[in-house]
Amino acid sequence: MTSLKGKTVFITGATRGIGREIALRCARDGANIVVTGKTSEPHPKLSGTIHTVAREIVAAGGAALAVQLDIRDADAVAAAVEQAVAEFGSIDCLVNNASAIALTGTLDTPVKRLDLMLGVNLRGTFVCSQACIPHLRKAANPHILTISPPLNMKPRWFKDHVAYTMAKYGMSMCTLGMAEEFRASGIAVDSLWPRTTIATAAIEVHFPEAILRASRKPAIMADAAYAILNRDSRKATGNFYIDEDVLRAEGVTDFEQYAVTPGAKLYPDPFLD
Repeated sequence: MTSLKGKTVFITGATRGIGREIALRCARDGANIVVTGKTSEPHPKLSGTIHTVAREIVAAGGAALAVQLDIRDADAVAAAVEQAVAEFGSIDCLVNNASAIALTGTLDTPVKRLDLMLGVNLRGTFVCSQACIPHLRKAANPHILTISPPLNMKPRWFKDHVAYTMAKYGMSMCTLGMAEEFRASGIAVDSLWPRTTIATAAIEVHFPEAILRASRKPAIMADAAYAILNRDSRKATGNFYIDEDVLRAEGVTDFEQYAVTPGAKLYPDPFLD
């Protein structure tokens, strides 16, 4: 039986949605969770703070360190990583979950929004990975897992929201390059993406309500991430996993448990063929 008990998992964007669900799933093993995010005080429109999630982690059986963090700030990221190591003694897994989104065309994307997406998605993933890798090298079964889509250079994935696609593909390119760069170090570097839309704040804000109802719960991504983080890092790296495929390989057959609306036709994720 594999377990994350006593392992330290550093998660970006862990205050809600997929990041929070991954944190709680790992916590049930007794893992140490570094909860990072920008929300430290209650937000009028968004649920969750780093502190509320930390309390949930402890209640689920894990240990928690809440760190307010803007992952675009390299110095702040380095300090957060050192704080985590001082608190728990190691970093065993990094989950690059934090992401900014704007599904807009070229003329409708302000440069400020472009900078935000590139800064959080691409730069943030690179900076967090860079800061954690020296510690991951010391871990027994180290993983970097990034929530980003498989690379697909067909124009259809770019034409409606080229800025967002570039930013998300930047995350995936980190996976592609770092997996090979650190293969000899035994660090698994993989990406995970959903088969269907996931009921997160991003879907609620940027898509019609009908799509939200036709989505799956974030728990499916958390269960898939948990399975990946328990795999042998020297045997499974450089993969662009799909949540449903990961869980089928783990023997899961009941996917209705993840549906927001059981029995409803699911809305496929727009980044997958």
